[in-house]
Amino acid sequence: LMKQRVIHVFTHDSIGLGEDGPTHQSVEHAASLRLIPNLDVWRPCDTVETLVAWSEALQRRSGPTCLLLSRQAVAFLRSDADADAAAKGAYVFSEAPGGLKKARAVIIATGSEVPLAMDAQTSLSEQGIAVRVVSMPSTTIFDRQGAAYKSSVLPEGLPRVAVEAGITDGWWKYVRATGAVLGVDTYGESAPAAAVYRHFGLTVDNLVAVVTR
Repeated sequence: LMKQRVIHVFTHDSIGLGEDGPTHQSVEHAASLRLIPNLDVWRPCDTVETLVAWSEALQRRSGPTCLLLSRQAVAFLRSDADADAAAKGAYVFSEAPGGLKKARAVIIATGSEVPLAMDAQTSLSEQGIAVRVVSMPSTTIFDRQGAAYKSSVLPEGLPRVAVEAGITDGWWKYVRATGAVLGVDTYGESAPAAAVYRHFGLTVDNLVAVVTR
């Protein structure tokens, strides 16, 4: 409301803290924060996106920023650091094998679920199904981009599947009626992180099944 440059750093992101139970699994925070007017929200997938988020937060003079960071060990997957693209809120993290003309779907992911999307892309490629992987670390910043850029990242006519370890409601505006969202619409569970991810269907096999059905 006051348009102050305040930077909030949220840690212990989402259901990855499985043993600590639902009180520590903030499945609703990302979705709730994205609804606050004039608040930029970042959920980066790696060090590059985290540096971009921090840089953008420091440069922002018209309002606060939230950085949603994980305590999990998240794989570093990129072969080049496209910081300029990441600063636009969403970008093509990995093009479909054979290029966009071969793509049959787009997987949109954030944070710790980007590696999941990449593994699904590999698995689907082995089945002869090419998909584009889009990392969307900041929906709020992506929403401010022009129509041409948005359509270059999320082309019309391609089915879209979003995956995030949190509430699914906010993702429907990106995947639309013909798409699907893989997420968590209940509070978490107390179990090792890998077991919690399996319990909620946040696995490569399930993501592949969602894309292909």
